[in-house]
Amino acid sequence: MVTVEDQRGRRDGGPRASRVSARTLRGWRWRLGNALVTVFARAGVGPIALLTTTGRTTGRPHTVPVVPIDHAGSRWLVAPYGPVGWVHNALAGGAVVLSYGRQRISYTVREATPTEAGPVLKRYATVATRTRHCFAAGIDDPVEAFVAEASEHPVLELRPALA
Repeated sequence: MVTVEDQRGRRDGGPRASRVSARTLRGWRWRLGNALVTVFARAGVGPIALLTTTGRTTGRPHTVPVVPIDHAGSRWLVAPYGPVGWVHNALAGGAVVLSYGRQRISYTVREATPTEAGPVLKRYATVATRTRHCFAAGIDDPVEAFVAEASEHPVLELRPALA
């Protein structure tokens, strides 16, 4: 008997097919990777910290692993994958919490101008090697190449919040 699958992966209207879509598989791998990185960040291992933002619509806390960059006397966050959810939440709320091991520090955030973002993006590309593929500019390129890319990769300055 030949079965025909519809667009939702069901056979003849019956139970779902046993196939897993590529998108679901990527999402599963992404969540597993973030879970493993979170374990290391909670232990204070490596350059990864946990960023907690307040959801702009739900008001619930959301935590993601990030690599903070110290450059020119300030602390910065770079969004290598573009303006993702945590960027929107941080800018909407204006405040975030950065956790590294047992240390938790509250910050206010400000989006950097492209001129400010260029040197930070270059530094980030040299430090965060796993996301280097997200940048068109190479680590040996001048800062101007990163300034040109600043609109695609939001950079946030972290300023310590007053207690």
